[in-house]
Amino acid sequence: MNPLPPDADKRGYLLEDFRLFHLKESRAQRFSYHYHEFDKVVVFLSGQVTYTVEGKAYFLSPGDLLLVPHHHIHQPDIGGATYERYILWLAPEFLGANGLEPCFVRAAQSGFHLIRPGEERTRLLLEKLDELEQAMSDEGAFGHDLLAKTCCLQFLIGLNRGSQGNLAAEDRQVYRSDPKIEEILGYINDNLARTMTVQNLAERFYLSPSWLMHRFKEVTGCTVHQYILQKRLILAASLIRNGAPVLKAAVQSGFSDYSTFLRAFRSAYHCSPRDFH
Repeated sequence: MNPLPPDADKRGYLLEDFRLFHLKESRAQRFSYHYHEFDKVVVFLSGQVTYTVEGKAYFLSPGDLLLVPHHHIHQPDIGGATYERYILWLAPEFLGANGLEPCFVRAAQSGFHLIRPGEERTRLLLEKLDELEQAMSDEGAFGHDLLAKTCCLQFLIGLNRGSQGNLAAEDRQVYRSDPKIEEILGYINDNLARTMTVQNLAERFYLSPSWLMHRFKEVTGCTVHQYILQKRLILAASLIRNGAPVLKAAVQSGFSDYSTFLRAFRSAYHCSPRDFH
């Protein structure tokens, strides 16, 4: 992966139901903020990393699982130690067709993305990922694709079970957040069609505009404008994909000027809204 420009952008394409990566990084890196059209599980094995998702920074320990729902803006900040992890990309349609999306729905609704399922369940989940990795590498073996799908489904069942009654959410030492910025992020995401500027957000939340700009960038990695623009583009793309007329999608996503929307959409998706699928 190559670092992106400072504003969040879509990264990665998933053309199948799922894809597994087993990766190691041996040097310190800080990726720019980005999002995906698919859901993602990060299974932390070793190293030093802080993973920020929608303004909340998680300090991962070996065995932790981080759920990143589609369209959630996130960023890993990798320390100097060798960072090893599994990453599983999952098509939302695949999850929905098999009834395995509840863990991602809970993460999105609660705003908490970290799972610590306990030593025994963590061991079983890692075993299932090892089996999935082996099945995906045996392309010439009879039924390898069916076996890989079975392993993936079994992992996701265990993941959903492990996410119920997740005790990690009660441990304030595993993450850092700013309640005021979380409140502002919630307001932005619930009101994308409204006019929003630094000034009116500052007035609404009884803050100084300068403090809001500084603190928002410090917590989320994005400026207020960049964050609002990206979330509006994500909403517009979703509406268009689901059949909404382009102009209506632009208005419902908070774009009052169509030419501004068109330029921003082409920059983000490298095609016009009418050609977007």
